[in-house]
Amino acid sequence: MMRVEVLFFGKLVDIAGASLVLNNVTSTDELLEQLRLQYPPLAAEKFIMAVDKKTISINTSLTDNCTVALLPPFSGG
Repeated sequence: MMRVEVLFFGKLVDIAGASLVLNNVTSTDELLEQLRLQYPPLAAEKFIMAVDKKTISINTSLTDNCTVALLPPFSGG
């Protein structure tokens, strides 16, 4: 069984909590689909995804025991 840990940051924590574990999710598109079903308010939020600390912008394959982080947009200077 494949295990993926999902971490939430910023205001996303208010929607989904700090973290959760999903099983048998093979891609980031599949992961997002499951999260939007479990947490409908996530669909309205903008966020950046990172897989094992590398930001991604396209569908990415997930591996067993990987970590996906959902990060709200942030500004810095």
